[in-house]
Amino acid sequence: MRQWIERARLGDQEAYEHIVRHFKGMAHTVAYGKLSDRFLAEDAVQEAFVEAFANLAKLQDPEAFPGWFKTIVEHRCYRFLRRKKQVTFPLGEAVGIPADDSSVESIIETKERQETLIHSVECLPPHLKLAVQLFYLQGYSIKEISSCLGLSASVLKKRLFDARQKLKSSLLVSDFISIFNDLYQGGGTMLHIVNGDHVGNKLKEGNIRGDILVWREIYSVGPVFEKMNGHKERLFRAQYLERTLGVPASDFIKNCESQEQVIRNFHQYEEVVMWFEHDLFDQTMLCYLLDWFAKQSVGTTPINLLCIGDYPGIDLFRGMGQLSSEQLKSLSGTWSRIGEKEFELGSRIWKAYTSPNVEDHIDILQMDTAVLPFARAAFTQHAARLPSPDNGLGIVEQTTLEFVDKGVHTSHKLFQEVGKLLHSLGMGDLEFWYRLRTMSAGPNALLELRTPTASSSDSAVALTELGRAVLSGEKDWLREKEMDEWYGGLHLGKEMNWRWDRTRERLVYT
Repeated sequence: MRQWIERARLGDQEAYEHIVRHFKGMAHTVAYGKLSDRFLAEDAVQEAFVEAFANLAKLQDPEAFPGWFKTIVEHRCYRFLRRKKQVTFPLGEAVGIPADDSSVESIIETKERQETLIHSVECLPPHLKLAVQLFYLQGYSIKEISSCLGLSASVLKKRLFDARQKLKSSLLVSDFISIFNDLYQGGGTMLHIVNGDHVGNKLKEGNIRGDILVWREIYSVGPVFEKMNGHKERLFRAQYLERTLGVPASDFIKNCESQEQVIRNFHQYEEVVMWFEHDLFDQTMLCYLLDWFAKQSVGTTPINLLCIGDYPGIDLFRGMGQLSSEQLKSLSGTWSRIGEKEFELGSRIWKAYTSPNVEDHIDILQMDTAVLPFARAAFTQHAARLPSPDNGLGIVEQTTLEFVDKGVHTSHKLFQEVGKLLHSLGMGDLEFWYRLRTMSAGPNALLELRTPTASSSDSAVALTELGRAVLSGEKDWLREKEMDEWYGGLHLGKEMNWRWDRTRERLVYT
């Protein structure tokens, strides 16, 4: 919040718009509670924003903005009450039911549930009603509401608990929160795109407003193409992932079609927010989506990005899955709107990453990636996966052999150690087990596994004689084993005439 207030003080229009979007709902709830008139409340809020922006220089602590602004809103409401006779409107008129293709019976049922909920909330004591409206209906965080109302977090949580108990009794439901989520997805108003179910579930637990789309793909593994929705290309990729990672091809295809159907309807949302991280897994996904949006008629729909590479208090940040629901919710509103530069760069990277020519992949490292600050490091790791001129190993295979040589002799422990050291790859367990099986397969294996599937944590792992020779640089794995692998659009096969020197960051032709 501090950075937005500081930027607004300097006249930054984007900062003004961000502050209005973030606090408009809270301000309207406070104003409506005073005026009982949604139109007067809107006028009061608009005037309050004008007054607040005109007096930002007087605000000593930017973190105190919520409570300071609430006072301005209340003063504006008192002026309206002195000037005009109060006219009351039912709260139901302030809450619209989104139009859809539901049946008449469904619409009537939804309206009845909504009216019951509205009536129950209206019957709460004023201090409980305001807490419920701000937290559940408007989606503000505990910290924001505490600051606005001048309450401690513990007092606010107690009010929300008391309100839930009263509403459970009046509504005769056990899951009060689900009632709000069913009736006020508002979002209809926002679409949040995230990289995995774990993060998606935590956002739901944190009561993030809007719909959450978990984008289930792993573009860092296997063949990818500039256009991913072609039947031939999709089937080829599905068969590869089934063979290597064990993902059923039919499930993969069905999921792709399902998530594409959702994202094609992004115009029905007021905003889209993409939540991503710094690693290769996420950066490839981000570039795919940027390329996809770049080819759409976005119009006035804001496409936003929240992308982080660390979090306060976490020494080794590997991803948003490490964060609690409350920590994730604290990131809400810190995203930035994506512009033409981001779309253009995302498309350029995606086109290069899906190219069959290794030179195009390496060209990514020479691009100006300032608008996507994590891209260069992530795609440097992508290049590091390619065979080395020293022994034909990529960084995953090299690191794995080194840990086994140092005394790590179980597959589960190997996954932990390799994953920790190469965390910027964002490599999951399915991919690592596949790499491990590849290194232990056939007559030219680098590793010996007690269980070939490497599916249990106590699988014993040891270097073979060839593994020791390759690790020492005496032998070259590519000359011992025929390569048949995909990294993005790049196929590694027997026709290869190049290697990637990770140290000097250059191609070496053979």
